[in-house]
Amino acid sequence: MHIFVREKKFYKTLIKLAIPITLQNFITYMVALADNLMVGKLGENAISGVYMGNQIQTFLQFMVAGIESAVLILATQYWGRKDKESIKRIIGIAMGFVIGIGVIFTVVTAIFPEEILRLFTNEEMVIKEGLEYVKVLCWSYILFSISQLLISAMRSVEKAEIGLYISISAMVINIILNYILIFGKLGFEPMGVRGAAIATLIARIFEMLYAAFYVFVVDKRLNIKFKDLFKGDKGLAYDLIKYGTPVLLGQIVWSANTLVQSGIIGRMGAEATTAVSIAGMLNNLLFMGIFGLSAALGILTGKTIGEGKYETMKQYAITAQAIFAILGLISGAVIMALMNPFISLYNINEGTVLVARQFIAVIAVAAVGRSYQATCLAGLVKAGGDVSFVFINDTVFVFLVVLPSAILAMFVFNAPAWVVYACLQSDQILKCFVAVVKINRFKWMKKLTRSNQVTEEI
Repeated sequence: MHIFVREKKFYKTLIKLAIPITLQNFITYMVALADNLMVGKLGENAISGVYMGNQIQTFLQFMVAGIESAVLILATQYWGRKDKESIKRIIGIAMGFVIGIGVIFTVVTAIFPEEILRLFTNEEMVIKEGLEYVKVLCWSYILFSISQLLISAMRSVEKAEIGLYISISAMVINIILNYILIFGKLGFEPMGVRGAAIATLIARIFEMLYAAFYVFVVDKRLNIKFKDLFKGDKGLAYDLIKYGTPVLLGQIVWSANTLVQSGIIGRMGAEATTAVSIAGMLNNLLFMGIFGLSAALGILTGKTIGEGKYETMKQYAITAQAIFAILGLISGAVIMALMNPFISLYNINEGTVLVARQFIAVIAVAAVGRSYQATCLAGLVKAGGDVSFVFINDTVFVFLVVLPSAILAMFVFNAPAWVVYACLQSDQILKCFVAVVKINRFKWMKKLTRSNQVTEEI
């Protein structure tokens, strides 16, 4: 086998799928950046409050993404078989799950907003700003869950551009309303962080309505109708739970990891919290394209295995590893080059600037490993059907390496903030050794589709 696939169709398909996904990620990023920069004009407590408030949203996003991943893993293989009926039923079953998750998050956050924020920080001014934000934002959780599932459904049948169109429209609405409501333009009173939350809520209402209209009215590829969501199927429900449970557990592990990390960072003070927010924004900017390619690779992997083309998939896997390793080296260098210009966009004190530089340097090193192992384990191993391995691998590294080392560094050795942050990012490099062995054994390719297109209705 060659390192790089000779077949041009591979690259064309990958790029065709990756471009709209990447652009959608970029637009999501731009909305977050606009929020960050506009809220940043209100001061460091406002930035930190919104950041901490968004950790609840991040937790929800992880949970919903777990369901979406399970849908994509199954649906792309059925798409390889051109079995549309099974895909419709998978979407219907998954819809019940994501709505349930959205309801739980909404109710818990609406009742206990302050208690949740105190898990992340003990800074009273940060909590005050965070409360203003989450008390409004929590009402968008159900809408977000529905729209993300519908967008994923379209991705599974290679209609990735729909998510892009929806995101562009929502971005325009969000940024305009942010400007009006945060700063009090066009006759409105300045609302600060509450205005940012209201703008996001309105944008998500629009996003959900747009996604539902396209999927149920416009789309002809799946031709899914609202009544199809209620058909159900025992066999497919079992498969979604069987393959979705490890994915969802993996997302819970990462959610717990994120929450504990937020708590550790929050207790390092407002400077560290602000610095993490800035470093994270730059990191996300550079990785949008890489994760877009990874998502595209996952779709292509599922479809290829669904078609039964295992030897072709082996060649794709070899090429993908080379591509992501090269992209990791490039990303690390670019992150370092953009560090100072990016930090200069923020109105922060010198102490925060220093911490942000240190954190970004850590991220630049971690980027090399992250680009290879995170994307290949998701786009190949998990998408290929070996969903349990990624969950076990993440669990071992999070609870035996990342969190213990960071907790020891901070609370026992009183290490500098950048050392603690390096511990939190250490798995990005260490997982590479596991990924190389796992991927190149090729035992992760598993056909998950059923012989019969539909089993028994429930």
